[in-house]
Amino acid sequence: MYFEQLRPRQWTKNILVFAALIFSIKKSNVDMLFHSIIGFFLFCFVSSSVYVLNDFVDREADRQHPEKCKRPMASGAINPYGALFMGTVLLVFSLAAAFTFSPLFAVLLLVYFALNVAYSFKLKHVVILDILIIASGFVFRAIGGGLVINVQLTPWFLICTLLLSLFLAISKRRHELYLLQSNKGSHRKVLDSYSLDLLNQFNSIVTTATIMSYALFTFTSGHTIQLMWTLVFVLYGVFRYLYLIHMEGKGGKPEKVLFQDRHILVTVLLYGFSVVLILFYFE
Repeated sequence: MYFEQLRPRQWTKNILVFAALIFSIKKSNVDMLFHSIIGFFLFCFVSSSVYVLNDFVDREADRQHPEKCKRPMASGAINPYGALFMGTVLLVFSLAAAFTFSPLFAVLLLVYFALNVAYSFKLKHVVILDILIIASGFVFRAIGGGLVINVQLTPWFLICTLLLSLFLAISKRRHELYLLQSNKGSHRKVLDSYSLDLLNQFNSIVTTATIMSYALFTFTSGHTIQLMWTLVFVLYGVFRYLYLIHMEGKGGKPEKVLFQDRHILVTVLLYGFSVVLILFYFE
């Protein structure tokens, strides 16, 4: 149950740490792969420590929630203080281990932790800022992946990551609002400041910017121009996600959509395979 408290299902978000390695496949080596794997798990441990702290503080309120009451601390399956101690140990260990690889990476993890704690306690109630903070977490992962293997990421790649992350964050809030209007979910205070029309407009802007930015990235990243062929996977993935949002009422949890929707999963796998293939043979 203590392992369940770490929410390992959320760890799929940290796969983005490997993005820097994938786009550096031509000059990658075993050491870079090892460092990326370590970076992935350190992000997992730090994010889990945030979940532990959040669940510890909210354990009384979670007991009144129809779904959150099943969480280990809220259900009484584990000792809350034992879980808090575990989260503290994970955080200290992760920061110390990160410092041995790169002091900047350790600072990045610390800022990531602090920002997420601020989000959990206060900033998740601030309209628009809540979406930006959710999206920033993915950007931190991308930057961290570059730091652990000492590879500099291009501005266009970071812009694409930010925009795609905003798309997922906006979709998450839209799904929560949809559930609220359907009387199926819990009430977030910040949802009072949103409407479906507003979030749809946000998504229209971000979707357009994401596709255009990625198209420009394939031409200006310094990699082979053949990367432009991967645009078809980005287009299909974004359109499929929009379909799931508007036609099937999904999109609240990207990590679940990735594994539950075969179209999205196959698209992501084909995209990753095509990027590696193109960069390896055409660079």
